[in-house]
Amino acid sequence: MRIDRDQFLEEGYLILRQVIPPDDLKDLRASCESLLDQQKVQWVRDRDSEDPPLGEWEKSAQPRVMVDQIAGQINAASMKAIEIWNHENVHGVSSDLLGVDNASLTEMMMMCSPIKDYGTSSHRGWHRDVYPPFSAPIQAYVDDIVENGPRYVQWNIPLYDDNVLWVIPGSHRRLNTDDENELLSHGAARPFSGGLQADLKAGDGVVYITPILHWGSYYNATMRRTLHGGFSLHTKTHDLSYAEFMNHDVYEAFQEWNERSVRTQNLTEDALRSAINGDTRKYYDALEHLHPGRLEKGRRLTSIFMSKSARRISDLRGLNAKNVPENRRSATTMVHPITLHWGADFCERFSAQEAEVLWERFRPIHEGLHASTELDPPAYEDRPSRHYFYEMPDNLDIDGIIDGWELAELG
Repeated sequence: MRIDRDQFLEEGYLILRQVIPPDDLKDLRASCESLLDQQKVQWVRDRDSEDPPLGEWEKSAQPRVMVDQIAGQINAASMKAIEIWNHENVHGVSSDLLGVDNASLTEMMMMCSPIKDYGTSSHRGWHRDVYPPFSAPIQAYVDDIVENGPRYVQWNIPLYDDNVLWVIPGSHRRLNTDDENELLSHGAARPFSGGLQADLKAGDGVVYITPILHWGSYYNATMRRTLHGGFSLHTKTHDLSYAEFMNHDVYEAFQEWNERSVRTQNLTEDALRSAINGDTRKYYDALEHLHPGRLEKGRRLTSIFMSKSARRISDLRGLNAKNVPENRRSATTMVHPITLHWGADFCERFSAQEAEVLWERFRPIHEGLHASTELDPPAYEDRPSRHYFYEMPDNLDIDGIIDGWELAELG
């Protein structure tokens, strides 16, 4: 499939026709319905006492089939819904757009139509898929993308005609304009000036760079089965309970991604242990292995991610872990490979003493990303925070903080 990577990097998205070959569409639809049937069983099991009989299927404005959550139930009838993610038109294109030899599948799911019309009021409206208190200010993402290109690409691939998604071309390379902020402040769930509607026919695809400003516009009962997922260098370890049903080549691809996940977790540990030891050179070497070729802004973003990992490790393993609020302790279980968050098992690799030293190394970065008072969040977030959402603080010298580790050791 021919793609224009320069256009993708400039505009932040591409609409590609017939990502799914027309002759494959019928069988893929049947496979996805089988997957949905298995998810419905899980939704009934998981429903709360006050939920309707079918649980999430009945109450959600956008029911999502989460493949990794139902791995143990997947059978041969659902395999095409898994194997499509290794298709050259999806995996190959993603690798080309990221500029890597073999991008890793980071997530796979399917977005479905609700059983009734919800209109626009059920969605949070225009947003960016970034929550800075768990990752980094939007400016840090923008600077890294402009300097080094994207770390992650995300797909919508509809099995039926779909025009739900809108994007603002080029918004992945900048902060919001004043006009956009004004509209967001009023919760505008409607097209923005300069917005583009992704008008997709069955089998087409739109691939885009987060944090592009985008909107899932209208959720109604019109048949919607849209594959949704993404690719990065980094991924979690996929549960392959269904391996016996997989095509051999696809199984090999998933195995390689799982092995890469283990290697990436070990590299993350190497970087953090280099910080504990105050070894700046080894720390930067580990960052280069994690994100080869990324320059200053890329290293800065990765170090911000590392500061979040250090906080989670301290919250779970530090000497004061018993006094950490529950909302912070629960965050230690989160697995988010793109931001190098590997969950509670990863935190357990560090002793209480190591966790304390690690937090002391990264505390200045963490504190430098916080204002003295709570800040108003973007209009699409309802969680105020002291964390800077938009700009990077002018007085935060992350390289200087890291270079100071060796001086602290010598002292």
